[in-house]
Amino acid sequence: MDFSGKDKATYVQETFNSIAKRYDLMNSLMSFGLDKGWRRKAVQTVEAKPGMKMVDICCGTAQLSLELAMTVGEQGHVTGLDFSENMLGKAKENLATSPYRAIIELRQGDAMNLPFADNSFDGATVGWGLRNLPDLERGVREMVRVVKPGCMVVSLDMAKPTMPGFKQGYWLYFNKLVPLMGKIWAGKGKAYQYLHDSAVEFPAQQELARIFARCGLTDSRYIDLAGGVVAIVCGRKPKNN
Repeated sequence: MDFSGKDKATYVQETFNSIAKRYDLMNSLMSFGLDKGWRRKAVQTVEAKPGMKMVDICCGTAQLSLELAMTVGEQGHVTGLDFSENMLGKAKENLATSPYRAIIELRQGDAMNLPFADNSFDGATVGWGLRNLPDLERGVREMVRVVKPGCMVVSLDMAKPTMPGFKQGYWLYFNKLVPLMGKIWAGKGKAYQYLHDSAVEFPAQQELARIFARCGLTDSRYIDLAGGVVAIVCGRKPKNN
């Protein structure tokens, strides 16, 4: 993948800063409006309950953070962390009129070195974020570190469909049409080409589940959505003996 002479972290930060304003619109267009349902499924998988304290890594415009807040309620708390200041700015706009804004804290920070103590949260999510990290396993291990024993770590991200015909059509759509949509609707065709390229290089859902296990999570598994175009990968931090 060509980062134009920059390290991946810098390139990704600049890319997401550039597309922040149209990010939510493009997500809805690219997913044909299915992305909201996928986020709800991720919240179910992380086993969020009223009163819990959750963390959403690479929170972007806070759409997944908001879904978490709707579940944990006014007695709970959600921390959303992202390193793109423009994405966080859009997140603040999204939350400005939300009845859940008081229980969502937005912080700028690095997923490679989370600014939280060990065993701080009742669950951790990351939506379309792991593939942007310069060291995927380190990012997963950081999420494992900050959740309490017995709690879930959940990733929602692009996956790799395997159905013949459908698989080829999907990659054609993602490689050709998505960058064109990004150019038309967001004026950022190159940024959306990166989204395709990062999805190609991202481990398939089966491999990501194995990475979760390697990072210390038990019962690691994946759930295919939309025919395997998107997948939830999850695992549980072992309980203390």
